[in-house]
Amino acid sequence: MKRAAFIGTGNMGSALVRAACKALGGGEVAVSNHTFAKAETLAKETGCTAYLTNLECAQAGEYVFLGVKPWQVEGVINEIKPVLTGKALVSMAAAPDLAQLQAWTGEGVPVLRIMPNTPCAIGKGLTALCGGVNAKEEHYKGVETILAASGQVDRLEERLIDAFGSVAGCGPAFVYPYIEALADGGVTAGLPRAKAMTYAAQMVLGAAAMVLETGEHPGKLKDDVCSPGGSTIEGVAALERHGLRAAAIDAVLAAWKKNSSMGK
Repeated sequence: MKRAAFIGTGNMGSALVRAACKALGGGEVAVSNHTFAKAETLAKETGCTAYLTNLECAQAGEYVFLGVKPWQVEGVINEIKPVLTGKALVSMAAAPDLAQLQAWTGEGVPVLRIMPNTPCAIGKGLTALCGGVNAKEEHYKGVETILAASGQVDRLEERLIDAFGSVAGCGPAFVYPYIEALADGGVTAGLPRAKAMTYAAQMVLGAAAMVLETGEHPGKLKDDVCSPGGSTIEGVAALERHGLRAAAIDAVLAAWKKNSSMGK
């Protein structure tokens, strides 16, 4: 039996398949997709095994990951339910919740949910992990091992999953326009476009690393850059005048409201 089986090889599913193959070796990973050619191409790239049907794929794995759309989850579970005994089911869909997943799979199947973000594709991601009543420590550790090459995996109560997704899942899409805007400012100031984009992206990467590695509050780190009467505080004041903080808060809350409504 293979360690992990992935049903659905869209952008996120493919990213996690690649991470699993790095962590476990391709021989420990099975994949299937509604378009077999896509699964087959991924298998050739990573060394994993592609299966023609979801049932065959699920039967081959110890941990079965569902990388399908929320509205497809019930149908796929019904399709693979005959072979779920003795396996753990891991859903990466924004909905349904653990209780609904458990109702569909039956009481004896350990059920977990994950919410990864797109930087998992380069091993710099963040994934939230929660589990149902049948999920034991071994199951949490199993998922963490399978996803180790994708980045950080953080255990979280299910009630906080929607909030997590609003920050970590949707967040990259909030940051990319900011990086682009900083680069636009650099171009306006005379920098070549390619250099401006590199400088902006590397700066955001470095600033984020400072928060994580120093443990300092972002406000203090901001103050450390701002000299009295200097150019940086002028720029910070411009951001405040245009409502950067309020816009960021509103973006997270808008995403959270949408996330919360998806499972209803």
